[in-house]
Amino acid sequence: MNSQTKTIVITVVVTLAILFAAFYLLLPVIGPSVMHPIMAEQMHGGGSPGVSASDLDTSAERLTNNGAFKVSFKSELDPIKIGSMHSWILHVETADGQPVKGATIRVDGGMPEHGHGLPTSPQVTQDLGSGNYLVEGLRFQMGGWWEVKFNISADGVEDNVTFNIVLGG
Repeated sequence: MNSQTKTIVITVVVTLAILFAAFYLLLPVIGPSVMHPIMAEQMHGGGSPGVSASDLDTSAERLTNNGAFKVSFKSELDPIKIGSMHSWILHVETADGQPVKGATIRVDGGMPEHGHGLPTSPQVTQDLGSGNYLVEGLRFQMGGWWEVKFNISADGVEDNVTFNIVLGG
């Protein structure tokens, strides 16, 4: 190998080493802004096409997907604050307005546009009577569109409801 070829090889190796080092050092800075949209697109098809926060139904009272229950919530925080652990009172009625007693309720949710779930594992911890249930362990760590989903089972009927929460920040 002649000296000119050696110089080219060394230049290429040093250049690649510098590029890899720069990439490694800058990854924490540029990674989230570059990778997050790519990951959200691959995992969730880029969120809901054409849906913006202003288009969402953010009401605190809704019918479940199949119309079996009318569900509402009231947060102990008004307004809900980013980063604050809090609880909700979930009220569940039959479609004709009778309080639902003894329901089994599972909680889930997340940020559809970001492709991640809730940062905590909220649970219904108490049946307060008269169709009211205590949901503890809710926390939203950033602003944006959140979904809080409830799966409700009572008297042989199972149905789901999703509440949209839009937080500034």
